[in-house]
Amino acid sequence: MDPNPSQRSTKRGTQRGPWLLAGLMAGVAALVAACKSSPASTVAPGKRPGGDSPSTLGPATQISPPSEARTPRDYRKDAATHLYTLNAERIYQGMLPSMLYAIGVLEVDIDRKGRVTRVHWLRAPRHAPEVVAEIEHTVRAAAPFPLPARMGKVTYTDTWLWDRSGRFQLDTLTEGQL
Repeated sequence: MDPNPSQRSTKRGTQRGPWLLAGLMAGVAALVAACKSSPASTVAPGKRPGGDSPSTLGPATQISPPSEARTPRDYRKDAATHLYTLNAERIYQGMLPSMLYAIGVLEVDIDRKGRVTRVHWLRAPRHAPEVVAEIEHTVRAAAPFPLPARMGKVTYTDTWLWDRSGRFQLDTLTEGQL
């Protein structure tokens, strides 16, 4: 029997303390690291591979196949599919509610290299300026668009159907409304 058991437990507690604290800190660090999202691209934002300066806000590594569309109306299907592919997590799934937060009609000019050269609102949702800015950012960030191979350049128009949740559908690919 130990003549002084309180000293023994204190000695054991001080020996375990640093290891317990280190283990706890390692666990917290692992949890924080696991919660971080991984980068979508290895290219720094605003940079192009090879040092070229970007003409848009879009991801540098993205390459779109050329569009075989012969008319702007046909091209808008390719553009809508392109936008849906890049924004899959933001697309409203299913039929939209009968009351939408915002509806906007946007005209987009695309040059022969798939770059956005102009966006022009035919009908802007003026009550929702944050939606106007988000749509413009989304369109510019999606460049380069499919190359309008048969037309050289194209101006296409699509209607943006915006839900309160921040998700959207384009009229070209909409699933309808309730």
